[in-house]
Amino acid sequence: MMKRFNFNAATKAMLGAGLLSLLLAGCGGSDGKDGEDGKPGVVGVNIDTTPTLKASFTNATIDAGKVTVDFTLENANGVAVLGLNKDHDIRFGIAQLSHVTVATEDPAKPADRGYQWQAYINAKKEPGTVPSGVDNLNPSAQYQANVEAAAKCDTCLVDHGDGNYSYTYQANIANVTEPLAITYSAEATQRATLELELPQLAANAHFDWQPSTGKTEGIQTRNVVSITACYTCHQPESLELHGGRRVDIENCASCHTATSGDPESGNSIEFTYMIHAIHKGGERHTFDEAGTEIPAPYKIVGYGGKVIDYGKVGFPLKPAADCAACHVEGAGAPANADLFKADLSNQACIGCHTEKPSAHHSSSDCVACHNATEPYNGTGSAAKRHGDVLKAYTETKAMGIKFTNVGVNDTGKITFDVQVVDKDGNAIDKAFVNQSSRVVVAWDSDKDYPSYADASYSNRRIALSEGTYNEANKTYSLTGTKFSLPADANGKTFELWSTLEVCFNNGGYGVADVAMTDCSADSLSKVAVKQAPYHFVWKDTGVDNTAKAATRRDIIDATKCQGCHNQEIHHYDNGVNCQTCHTSDKTLKSDANYPGGKIPTSFAWKAHEREGHYLKYAGVQSGTVLKTDCATCHTVDKANVITGITLGRQPNRTWRYGDINNNGADIWVSSDAGACLSCHQKYLTDATKSHIETNGGILNGSSAADVQTRASESCATCHTPAQLSKVHGN
Repeated sequence: MMKRFNFNAATKAMLGAGLLSLLLAGCGGSDGKDGEDGKPGVVGVNIDTTPTLKASFTNATIDAGKVTVDFTLENANGVAVLGLNKDHDIRFGIAQLSHVTVATEDPAKPADRGYQWQAYINAKKEPGTVPSGVDNLNPSAQYQANVEAAAKCDTCLVDHGDGNYSYTYQANIANVTEPLAITYSAEATQRATLELELPQLAANAHFDWQPSTGKTEGIQTRNVVSITACYTCHQPESLELHGGRRVDIENCASCHTATSGDPESGNSIEFTYMIHAIHKGGERHTFDEAGTEIPAPYKIVGYGGKVIDYGKVGFPLKPAADCAACHVEGAGAPANADLFKADLSNQACIGCHTEKPSAHHSSSDCVACHNATEPYNGTGSAAKRHGDVLKAYTETKAMGIKFTNVGVNDTGKITFDVQVVDKDGNAIDKAFVNQSSRVVVAWDSDKDYPSYADASYSNRRIALSEGTYNEANKTYSLTGTKFSLPADANGKTFELWSTLEVCFNNGGYGVADVAMTDCSADSLSKVAVKQAPYHFVWKDTGVDNTAKAATRRDIIDATKCQGCHNQEIHHYDNGVNCQTCHTSDKTLKSDANYPGGKIPTSFAWKAHEREGHYLKYAGVQSGTVLKTDCATCHTVDKANVITGITLGRQPNRTWRYGDINNNGADIWVSSDAGACLSCHQKYLTDATKSHIETNGGILNGSSAADVQTRASESCATCHTPAQLSKVHGN
């Protein structure tokens, strides 16, 4: 039976059209055109899952005071980041770089204060709860620069669907009258800023342009310091501020403006002032009406009423602020890196020196006298005055220490000659050399130096005044009378480390030239000559000239120490050779603030635990330095793994600690465990103690010999340098 098919009207139409097209094709070929290819799909990653993110502005325009910016989001591989919307925590700021002048007594000669950022978006803040019992707080209403949140506008943020976005500001910058009146100029450089915080990361960006021309190059700038200079001392993640959302120094500078302050403390938070005041640390002071010096640490009251006391900052570059530590010039430097030499900012001066910098000053207009163009008689520019303080250190860098005639005398004591020489190798006269300065003798310098029991550092140091001086050749002959050479001296690497100092005048009013000065004069700087220790191998009665001195493992990067400390660290400021005196078994020191009342004086403990270094749980607690990152001080390889910290390296080494549960009584600790205790002693749990002891560590030795008899540490089995680096934040 034939099957019947029923077609509705639509089906009949389709079939008809199909038959017609076939007939046409059969009759004469196709004269139609192929359809265009569709647009390729966007390749991108979702903003909520991307582990990396870079934000970049591409353009900015201003129309009747309304600012519109275009920007892109990409991951580290340049792939578009998609899906940003207003409900993500993205905020925008806008500021103008204005030329600032202030009136003087002569109306025709206003004082030039250069170009300064001024934010358009500001808020007036009244003091919140002011902490009680805290001095140097002067609460008052303050203005604070601000940013605007995209979340407060439904239409401002536009997603173009391909990693490109636009944002139109809610604020109209052509008509800003409250709370501060800001006059917009199309000729002035404008800066747009972006800050985007996601649960997994944060990104910042900025864009500078001149609206009248649209230029982004060849316009007025104020880029003074690079954040890479900050990373000399700070770990990058420690400078993710305001809850982690602000990471770029350009964004900081355009928000911390001259009109911004902290209401609870009354202190300015203008960037120049704030940074200088913070880094003056505990050395910041002022004078009362009687001329008495009183502390004036910079303080800020943060969220929740927390007082951040920057008087606990240990950074100050001694003997004075070396401008070049932050203001780095040369290749790759910011466009205005030399601006600090222009002497336009009183804020920079009083940030360090306070409103009344000395008992002899009544004005805080520092640059009226201290400037590079028309300095008041006898003052000089700020760079000159800072340079005067540091000149002695520059001079001594070119000097040297020369050791000769190493041997022994009839009683078996080490003897040697030493000269302090100038840059040309000529011996410097006795009058200019501090006779109280010393040379330190040590051996096993390739290991951990002589034990304190064999020869204490106080006996191994020899002052020039204890020797004899040959006027003819300006040579000192010294003898180590207070200690004995080791019985097995042959083959050991010895070290003669100089802490010898040369005397200089201090310069000061009148800007006298800083030069070597007779050490009997008043008001001197005594500066150690920077030179590496003299190492040699001992043989019988002196130096084995055929043997190569062994070297200590490469563990501390001394340039990192000097990067924060500059010329002076604590004492004996010839570089970083602290361990020659501060051996692992050095005696304890009383300290009522430490559990048990006594602290070790070994170098590892001082470097790891002492105030100014162990900042995770001590010091300012501002979060801006993460010292648990070993790379802050230690040498690292290309993979950022610390080098030289190999556990099990010195099984016979012992450490002296104070028992924190027994009034600081001496306890002796095994080699690897002692290194760990230099940070962790106060925080050891019973489980951790058990772990150490189970693996052969000794935490309660009665003597060095007791530890050496019982210790059998196996820490190195699991704790490799790479693993140690990882758990300490590298």
